[in-house]
Amino acid sequence: MSTYGPRPVTFVRGEGTRLWDDAGKEYLDFLCGISVTSLGHAHPAVAAAVCEAAGTLLHVSNLFWTEPQRDVAATLDGLLGGGGAVFFANSGAEANECAIKLARRFGGRGRHSVVSAYGSFHGRTLATLHATGQPAKHEPFQPLPEGFRHVAWDDPAALDAAVDASVAAVLLEAVQGEGGVNVPSPGYLAAARRICDERGALLMIDEVQTGLGRTGRWWGFQHDGVAPDVVSVAKALGNGVPIGACWARAEVAAAFQPGDHGSTFGGQPLAASAARAVLAELVRIDAPARAEASGGRLREAVGDLPGVLSVRGRGLLLAAELDEGLAAGEVAVGALAEGLVLNAVTPTALRLAPPLNATNEEIDEGVRRLAAALVGLGAQPRRGC
Repeated sequence: MSTYGPRPVTFVRGEGTRLWDDAGKEYLDFLCGISVTSLGHAHPAVAAAVCEAAGTLLHVSNLFWTEPQRDVAATLDGLLGGGGAVFFANSGAEANECAIKLARRFGGRGRHSVVSAYGSFHGRTLATLHATGQPAKHEPFQPLPEGFRHVAWDDPAALDAAVDASVAAVLLEAVQGEGGVNVPSPGYLAAARRICDERGALLMIDEVQTGLGRTGRWWGFQHDGVAPDVVSVAKALGNGVPIGACWARAEVAAAFQPGDHGSTFGGQPLAASAARAVLAELVRIDAPARAEASGGRLREAVGDLPGVLSVRGRGLLLAAELDEGLAAGEVAVGALAEGLVLNAVTPTALRLAPPLNATNEEIDEGVRRLAAALVGLGAQPRRGC
């Protein structure tokens, strides 16, 4: 179906940070399937885990335990501080759908509303679409489920005014991804935590794009030193194998009773085996430290390029804001022609999200390819450079 528009390239193979198309052309992948392949393509440990699982056990349903699922739940709980429980899904949208249902179950009748921010993105199901703070995306699908309201991003006062006795939860991204890689001001998430505590609402953090090391911490919310009640994760969890998870602290998770929620394929053995290998490798390489170091290198280099006004973001989730007159979509097309995969996250900004294990040489080479695309579109060096 025509939901993505025309595709300019057909990719047939990947290895590490590199991709090859059906004509044999090589590319550097600085998008990672939108922050998914954080360990790069065809990672040996992940490939071996998937291969072994395919020949061992593919499916038994969630009426039974499997070892990979149990191991991944334990690792995620540990990375999130312990004392919680996990529900497995197949995507970030499903993880957020679980979070929304859990909030309603926990809040009870009459306390079912969810407050989220304008510019946010939480998924494409009807409920997560309404949680997404982008009204233009709502209109073709009205009427949407009730119980959602939106406030200005990074505005504690607006959030304070919106959270009343009908609100079950506040749902925020640690960094707004699809909204433009928008980093909150210091203390914003801490203010949200305080407001939720005062009103008895849950603080739910969407870490689908930011989680598992990408921002330079294991979780984006750790930059603000807060402890959420619910956390959703997906994307990098399977490094390309579809899996998502919703974690909640034990008291909140206990609101769900048998039959309240489910997923036929959530956490099935192949996906969970991939996730187990991914988590082990992310821990082994100290993924947050790699993202912090490489992100600093990439931010500085891109910030010096002609046509780049500023760079924002955290770790290896960055956006390059372009000078007036440069369209991000055109630059992304030009970069693809130079052998660099990235995308226009807004009409004026490019998103850069390379693998967390990309080498310094690959980071530098990607910057050179982006520079060639910018110069090819007439970008001029900044004054004084």
